[in-house]
Amino acid sequence: MEHFVVSARKYRPQTFKDVVGQQAITNTLTNAIENNHLAQALLFTGPRGVGKTTCARILAKMINSDGETKADEDFAFNIFELDAASNNSVDDIRNLTDQVRIPPQVGKYKVYIIDEVHMLSAAAFNAFLKTLEEPPKHCIFILATTEKHKIIPTILSRCQIFDFKRITVTDAKEYLKYIAEEQGITAEDDALHIIAQKADGAMRDALSIFDRVVSFTGKNLTRQAVTENLNVLDYETYFTSTDLILENKIPELLVQFNTVLSKGFDGHHYIAGLASHFRDLLVCKDPKTIELLEVGEDTKNKYLEQCQKATLPFLVKGIELANSCDLKYKTSKNQRLLVELTLMQLASITFDGEKKNSGPFIIPPSYFKAIGVTPIPVKRPKIDTPQEETISKKESKAPEVSVVEEPKPIPKISIQTPAKSTSGLSLKSIREKKAHQIKQMDVVIDEDSLPKEPVSQEALDEAWQAYISKLNAKGEKIMASILEMDQPKLDGTAIKLQFANDTLKVELERAQYPLMAFLRPTLKNYDLKLDISVSEEVAKKYAFTPIEKYEKLKEKNPNIELLKKTFGLDV
Repeated sequence: MEHFVVSARKYRPQTFKDVVGQQAITNTLTNAIENNHLAQALLFTGPRGVGKTTCARILAKMINSDGETKADEDFAFNIFELDAASNNSVDDIRNLTDQVRIPPQVGKYKVYIIDEVHMLSAAAFNAFLKTLEEPPKHCIFILATTEKHKIIPTILSRCQIFDFKRITVTDAKEYLKYIAEEQGITAEDDALHIIAQKADGAMRDALSIFDRVVSFTGKNLTRQAVTENLNVLDYETYFTSTDLILENKIPELLVQFNTVLSKGFDGHHYIAGLASHFRDLLVCKDPKTIELLEVGEDTKNKYLEQCQKATLPFLVKGIELANSCDLKYKTSKNQRLLVELTLMQLASITFDGEKKNSGPFIIPPSYFKAIGVTPIPVKRPKIDTPQEETISKKESKAPEVSVVEEPKPIPKISIQTPAKSTSGLSLKSIREKKAHQIKQMDVVIDEDSLPKEPVSQEALDEAWQAYISKLNAKGEKIMASILEMDQPKLDGTAIKLQFANDTLKVELERAQYPLMAFLRPTLKNYDLKLDISVSEEVAKKYAFTPIEKYEKLKEKNPNIELLKKTFGLDV
């Protein structure tokens, strides 16, 4: 079996022109060599797989080449590579400094490439300082690292720093396309784009993924095969999810999420991808930002088509909800429920809810006509409340001329206070307090000085409603509802009320003092008294059980029985 060489080694760049995505650095190094302006200590820093070590080797070959050497000359005797991950002690650095003094046998320069230089110990860094600051003329140091922040400042200050950037998706895809053509492989544009995205800015990772996928698919590289082999969610999954969200189809959306989970995907991966999908749709909304969309042409057309269906407020709210779910996912105890709840919220953003029918019929008349049933016409009785009667009567009266009367003297009332005071901490004291309030009505007064003007039913109704409004304003809703249960009727100086049970009667009797203290001066008649009774007829007016309530509704509208039979309803 022929020995297989991975693409990362087979297609490693041999010149600066072959380096992908680092044009600024390669141009700088090329000009520095041509102008003899190259520093003796260089630091290459950046993410993994972006070409740091490759550029160091190319630079080492170029500075030793005099134009007459062979193209395949590697200058192995002049280039020394040291892996600082395993050679990080002081002794290793001392051996290196001892070798630096010896000039090269072939070529002009000895180049020392120290990879993963951040792994050196603090003592090794200190031992390396003097040599790095004043190296021999024939020596050049190239340090490479992925973590520049771990290098001590004294080393950084002695180096010329080159920051390597991540490889863009477009550059990685174009290089993969070139390699596919070199190997005679037919590859879809979207398939290469997914590989470039999965590499996350590292060209070496992109080539490793490319080899793995080619081993799986053979000479035909399709988008479906790439997504299946790399275990990534396809664009179609998110396009379908977004369509279901926009159509408010919550059941279908939850079923699709369950299908995604059944394929072995993580809910966190799904919701993060959905947030990215919403971001891409938002980018497509404006022609100025559409260049930020890093997808293939076919997929870009799908994004442009779907972004027309989604509004800008929906996309902003969708990104907010998906991002919130992404942040809460790791701390959630029920992660699947969290994602499902987020999906239901997303599908409810554009949901208007059920619009109620404002017509007079819940069931259209055509339905009854089709089954041969004629609904019973119901006349709505006009209920005139005492307030409406009072207003109508006031409106019907002719305007009266107001007469200013002389103010009557305010009668002096002396209240008999009990001699013994009681505590407010016992039930006995509470009962005595109630009795005390009732006894306060028994006052020693000068009867001739108190007003006793005639009182009309209309004036009583108006004062009664005013007192109820006062109770509602003070928050005494229970007493206000008790007073609204029956309309008071005036019989001479007696205000008659009828209630359904003794409980309501007792409650009103306990609260009668503030009521009468309001009504008497308002109506200018201090002979007014309450006459409260309990009537069984009144009790029959109130419906307490569901059956009683149903019978009351049926009395008002006989069609309720027809509605019950039509839909098979229960009470």
